[in-house]
Amino acid sequence: MPIVTDHLTLVYGEKTNLKTIALNDVSVKIDDGQFIGLIGHTGSGKTTFLQLISGLIKPKEGTVYLDGEDIFDRNFDTRVLRSKVGIVFQYPEHQLFEETVFKDVCFGPSNLGLEKKEVELRAYEALKMVGLDDNAFYQSPFDLSGGQKRRVAIAGVLAMKPKVMILDEPTAGLDPAGRKEILGLISKLQKEQNITIILVSHSMEDVAEYVERIIVINKGKIALDGTPKEVFGHSEELKSFGLALPQVTDAMIRLKNQGINVSTDVITINEAVQELSRVLR
Repeated sequence: MPIVTDHLTLVYGEKTNLKTIALNDVSVKIDDGQFIGLIGHTGSGKTTFLQLISGLIKPKEGTVYLDGEDIFDRNFDTRVLRSKVGIVFQYPEHQLFEETVFKDVCFGPSNLGLEKKEVELRAYEALKMVGLDDNAFYQSPFDLSGGQKRRVAIAGVLAMKPKVMILDEPTAGLDPAGRKEILGLISKLQKEQNITIILVSHSMEDVAEYVERIIVINKGKIALDGTPKEVFGHSEELKSFGLALPQVTDAMIRLKNQGINVSTDVITINEAVQELSRVLR
């Protein structure tokens, strides 16, 4: 298993009047190759959780193990962490800075001490994995569309050959077609490369459609952890956390309340179509 968090606690402003417990005694295991959706209301602690498991900040108590090694041990090589855990930020233009797309994707692996040939091979393979045309390789990344920028940002992480990829709202600002394209790409990469994906999203529809496990964080604690059907089955609890259900799930609950005998564990459009076809036969 690539990641184990052991009683993680982090407090901001501990000795001030603004003391806030951002994360409170969180222990969780994330196994190899899982596609996980991480959800929570703004201020719930999910960003702090991501920053801790990626080693960007240190906890007050507890630790994080990556393949059995404590990432906060002073003898732990942080370059190992950077190569194994990759982050794609919400706005990819924040992590694109080189003159060309190809140079940008080369940047990460070049910091691993690899030979130039290996760095360029990794960059080329990563760009092909995300489906970017060869004629875009030597364009400025800032001349690309929003969807293409996200592909380049993902390629930059893939070139590091990570075991874990964290994606923070990767479809923010994209139209429906662009969202489907990027999420389809992420799902394809997860299956083909066996990468552990941690997807942060406020779209319950996206989470329901693609992930196999959902972790819900509320008030600095893990409130729910299970399959999408299991988690979305806690409709009232989710609402109390300030979270919505997938629209089709909410629609099925409304139909059920009106006396129509439909299943309320439907979480995707395809499932809704099948269920309504069954009822209307």
